[in-house]
Amino acid sequence: MNIGEIAKRAGVSRSTVSYALSGKRPVSAATVRRINDVIAELGYRPNASARALAEGRTRTFGLVIPPASSRLTDVQLSFVASVVESAAVHDHDVLLSPSGGDHDRSFDRVVTGRRVDGVILMEILLHDPRVDRLTSTGLPFVTIGHVEDPAASWWVDVDYGSLIGRCVRHLADLGHRDIVLINRSAELVASGYGPAVRATEAFLEAAAARGVAAHDVCCADDPAAGLACFEQIRSRWPEVTAAVTINEAALPGVQRALHRAGLDVPRDFSLTGVIADRLAEDFHPPLTAADVPAGEMARLAVELLLEQIADGPALARHALLAPPITLRSSTGARLGG
Repeated sequence: MNIGEIAKRAGVSRSTVSYALSGKRPVSAATVRRINDVIAELGYRPNASARALAEGRTRTFGLVIPPASSRLTDVQLSFVASVVESAAVHDHDVLLSPSGGDHDRSFDRVVTGRRVDGVILMEILLHDPRVDRLTSTGLPFVTIGHVEDPAASWWVDVDYGSLIGRCVRHLADLGHRDIVLINRSAELVASGYGPAVRATEAFLEAAAARGVAAHDVCCADDPAAGLACFEQIRSRWPEVTAAVTINEAALPGVQRALHRAGLDVPRDFSLTGVIADRLAEDFHPPLTAADVPAGEMARLAVELLLEQIADGPALARHALLAPPITLRSSTGARLGG
């Protein structure tokens, strides 16, 4: 059954049926009722392509991801999968597009090619030229993370600052007086990557407030770097008894380094941070952590984007998430503390 048969049965034109279904132009209430009666009688359900054509939309979102050369973390992979699932609930498809380096042309095609109704943009810098580019086009978009001015755009983010502060206070309450932040890579920090910058600021502030000696190290996003980073920490600051991290990709290497050094967790060394729940559970012993809610972030991002697409220009809305710290087994009282 198609729109032409509905139009014939209802005694109206095909365009009238299309307008009645999409709401794109006004149709009299009596005509809408007649069309709806025919639809109910025939059991017609327009497919996504037909609705998209009727609405003048693609019913597709662009999801801008880190470049292929940058291995996606567990949180990032979970977020991408959750965006696809959330979009499908609303009968939308997702077009993945990498950005950065040699992929800027791909980003430009998404932004200017009228291939998507809106964009979800990952991995935001404090001063992000991609945000400026999207703002200039008028294309609806939502960022995962936010630029330095949080009122400037629509976004969903995790409150890395408050969560890292909680981790520091938790360790201080356990008697730890020398702690280290295992951050993301030096390149990301230097580029102004929002979570890394906010984590550093919050870590140092919370440590100073509690009279804790604080050290901050950058670590590339891979296990080998995690192992080397932890060995560097032990060499430079042997007095350190606990670490906070936002670098989940380095965690397997950190775990190997702890084992190689003969350190028992948490008897000899405590570890906590802001990490994907699956990785936290897989750590040995399970990691005390604020579990990043990737699924909830994806759902909120899709809903905010749909709101923009439907309502047009409006005051920007945001969602700042601060999940609780789940106490597992990787933190304990400092020996002799």
